[in-house]
Amino acid sequence: MSTALAPVLVFDSGVGGLSIFADIAAALPSLPLVFACDNAFFPYGTKAEDELVERVDAVLHALIDRIQPRLIVIACNTASTVALPRLRSRFALPIVGVVPAIKPAAKLSRNRVIGLLATPATVQRPYTDQLIREFASDCTVIKVGSRELVQLAEAKLRGTHISVEALQPILAPFFADPDRSADTIVLGCTHFPLLRQELAAAARQPVQWVDSGEAIARRVETLIGRPPEQPAPATTAWMTADNAEARALWPALAQQGFSTLQFITI
Repeated sequence: MSTALAPVLVFDSGVGGLSIFADIAAALPSLPLVFACDNAFFPYGTKAEDELVERVDAVLHALIDRIQPRLIVIACNTASTVALPRLRSRFALPIVGVVPAIKPAAKLSRNRVIGLLATPATVQRPYTDQLIREFASDCTVIKVGSRELVQLAEAKLRGTHISVEALQPILAPFFADPDRSADTIVLGCTHFPLLRQELAAAARQPVQWVDSGEAIARRVETLIGRPPEQPAPATTAWMTADNAEARALWPALAQQGFSTLQFITI
């Protein structure tokens, strides 16, 4: 496959990477894109680091053999903060990772109180603390780790209604101090933008919601350029486990423009 025709692979543990996929597709509508999720090993945030690195390495090797992409986007904060150095040493093609959008949030915040809403693993990573020291040292950063929110985002795509009442306890720490409530909240997991509307409705006060999707799209364009204008190419979704939960996602995938769903066993 020629480089010009080769797709960009957007990879995640679950369907959260669809938020990054959507931002890339919106910015570069002529770019061939493939989405893949490792649903057989989902969720990544509960796995040991060594185990996770080996798994991501193995899955990407298999996907590269099948898809032959020109660039990979690791649309998973957990995998990006743990596995990127290993992956970049193992693969010749460019790899773009996703990290919590602490820097833009610090620029937006007026009261210098930022919320970080991510998985427990991302919240606890030394890499996340380094981002805060580097880009938000003058801010108070309220960190909330939630596994439940990942499951709720997946459930939404399967057609489940997500109530405001289910989200309010998760967001409560950001508004616990009326005088020092977060005015900007970082969605530090790619699943969470899928619930942006519900989160906004559940928040006790208006806040600015920040994620990494648009920045990732700009980075992809910088690395590969803007493709020639042409009709939007067909898109394929790959998963590592063929089960009822995966099949239940197909209506949502089709609605987002995917043409086929394929499975690969790792």
